[in-house]
Amino acid sequence: MGVQKDRVRFNVGGRRFETSATTLANAGRNSLFGAMFDDDWNLQSAAAATEHFIDRNPNCFAVLLDLLRTGELYLPPDIPEKLLYREAMFYGLLDHVRAAKWGPFDGNLLHLTQSVSGRAPGDGTAIRAGPDGGCCVAHGVMVHVYDWMLEEHPPISLDYQRVNDAVWVDPENIVISACERLGRDDGGIGLFSASTGDLRHKFNVTHENQIKPYTGGALSFTSDYKLFSSCKGRSNEYGVGVWDQMTGQQVDFFYEPPGWSLGEADKLQWLNDANCLLVATLFPRKDNCYISLLDFRSKSMAWSWCDVGTATDERRVRDAVAMEGGAASICVVNEYEDLGFMDLRRAGGGGGVRWSSRSRSRLMKGRMPDEPCYPKLAVHDGQLFLSMNDSISVFCGSDWVLTSRLRNGRGGSICDFSIGGDRLFALHSEENVFDVWETWPSSSTIM
Repeated sequence: MGVQKDRVRFNVGGRRFETSATTLANAGRNSLFGAMFDDDWNLQSAAAATEHFIDRNPNCFAVLLDLLRTGELYLPPDIPEKLLYREAMFYGLLDHVRAAKWGPFDGNLLHLTQSVSGRAPGDGTAIRAGPDGGCCVAHGVMVHVYDWMLEEHPPISLDYQRVNDAVWVDPENIVISACERLGRDDGGIGLFSASTGDLRHKFNVTHENQIKPYTGGALSFTSDYKLFSSCKGRSNEYGVGVWDQMTGQQVDFFYEPPGWSLGEADKLQWLNDANCLLVATLFPRKDNCYISLLDFRSKSMAWSWCDVGTATDERRVRDAVAMEGGAASICVVNEYEDLGFMDLRRAGGGGGVRWSSRSRSRLMKGRMPDEPCYPKLAVHDGQLFLSMNDSISVFCGSDWVLTSRLRNGRGGSICDFSIGGDRLFALHSEENVFDVWETWPSSSTIM
């Protein structure tokens, strides 16, 4: 990077600062300081010749400037964290503050940093991590939204429609699916503002040139702004719908083949490598489990598996996740914490599930929760995560060996968890509380 060693002067709230172009370049192109540089990262002559006046807090500017110089964050006791975060957002340095506050995500190095009590009655339904370190929590007909400082934004109310799923499509927008109320056409899917809770647009299902009422189910999306949802309609519009998540326009629909349950799927997962959508309908929603990969280019099932006629109680699949990085397999789990794997390169899973009790994580000690929850799976950065009762197990390596366990005794069983923004969020069922797990930075950052 051809950065010149030019000096740059600022007057921030009446206090003068002097720094180098190299330090300012550390802020990146998307920061307030990015416009001072040309395409080759040379400081523009006008930027060096002028003293730049910024009518902001000078004490916070000094902290942020030191962060750009050293990569470490030291917050004096007389500066509130919220004030620094507000100033960091103004300068476009929030990512730098987050990176200094916690290190890169690693399931084996996570520490419980806090537990947040919910503000809604009843058990939680789902928790979803946002891309910027915040999260949203669904409780019945409400979705409570938290930013990365874990301050709650105005909640999203679905007017007596029960929430089925939610996904963050970007830091500012959340898509929520909900049940259609009996006799009313107000179910489906909507895009909401994360900061205000306002509905921005609805996603309609069109069948035979008519807009149809439907219940939106499991959600997923792609990097090119396509949104997927399982859809259960009143007539024959059962299957998986596809929309442009920015405009809300329907672009495709995969109709449910005979004998399958795409419209009531519990889980959707887009697979970039295979260019297919994983669709899983799981026990106990259905007596049998149905897992398939949908190829929307050919309008076909590229791979499918079901346990009809073969399932026993100890082998019923409770969750499924496709492995990352071209592993060509799907991991499933039963209620006894047995992990199973299916080979995507063979039709029908190569004859079924290859169960592995070696991965069984029965190391928990103490009293079992009064109301155990169904296990949940997630894959992130080459690590496999499994929630069971009041703990989350982390598996690593080619044989998926249990390497660590995350557990907090408060709140009872974990009904859902989610990873995003370099944080893991775990939602407990009994006391309406969620935990925040972070990786501590390797440097000796003081905060």
